[in-house]
Amino acid sequence: MQHFLALADFSRPELESMLKSARDLKAEWQRGGNRPVLQGKVLGMLFQKPSLRTRISFDMAMRHLGGDALYLSPQEVGLGQREAISDVSRVLSGYVDAIMARVFSHAHILELAQHASVPVINGLSDYNHPCQGLADMLTVLERFERLEGLNLTFIGDANNVAVSLLHACAILGLNFTLASPEGYDLPPAALSKAQKLAKGTAIRTLRDPHEAAGGAHVIYTDTWVSMGQEEETQRRMKIFPPYQVNDHLLHHADPQAIVMHCLPAHRGQEITDQVMDGPHSAVFQQAENRMHAQKAILLRLLVP
Repeated sequence: MQHFLALADFSRPELESMLKSARDLKAEWQRGGNRPVLQGKVLGMLFQKPSLRTRISFDMAMRHLGGDALYLSPQEVGLGQREAISDVSRVLSGYVDAIMARVFSHAHILELAQHASVPVINGLSDYNHPCQGLADMLTVLERFERLEGLNLTFIGDANNVAVSLLHACAILGLNFTLASPEGYDLPPAALSKAQKLAKGTAIRTLRDPHEAAGGAHVIYTDTWVSMGQEEETQRRMKIFPPYQVNDHLLHHADPQAIVMHCLPAHRGQEITDQVMDGPHSAVFQQAENRMHAQKAILLRLLVP
């Protein structure tokens, strides 16, 4: 049995296979619908953190493939509070065919997987966001028809999304650059892992966002204050304004560069309206691609 907890758990051929599957499933859906290959299958969706894209994209992915999805709210389950994580995992394993969990602590997703007898999918943790990372690679592939040798620059806080992008780039052959303020760097273990995974591609960490944007094919940003960091809002709002993705920063990138954001976006903070709604934006394409990338994940885990 295989879980989907981190992109770093997969080889390049495995990730490329999932990306091909995602493209095929998206094309099939656009031609009139997907075959009901998951008929009779149910995905249990366990949430500690609220969501728009994760909940709806997984729900619709299961529906498109003929299966069903069951939403479990934080109030219903109380993961690790009302009931032990190991007990929740064992109980759900007896009811559903796979578990997707969106949690605060990465330790929680690891514990769920440890005690589950069905596949577990990491819908987001404080350490990484592998479903987002796979959808992002699908979007880049659609725009450029290649991944090898492209330059991806992440601007802002080196958060869970940045970690998954870092590992995806290292495995799939993209050059990765991070521009972040001091104190908001990549976790050392995540960076070390990427350096071991990388085969000839460059990994750079810089302070100057304009230098980091130079020659970038992909400019990526995320909110300055993530869920659970609300007490840091005032401090972060003083530190991050130089890292806004705007027309001036985009001028340093490749002329054909695309701009990405995992959403929700705080327009006028980390990204301007002009960029988010402009010709370089791939934001809403990548949001839709969450659904198609997750179809590929579900097929890998649920179809022998």
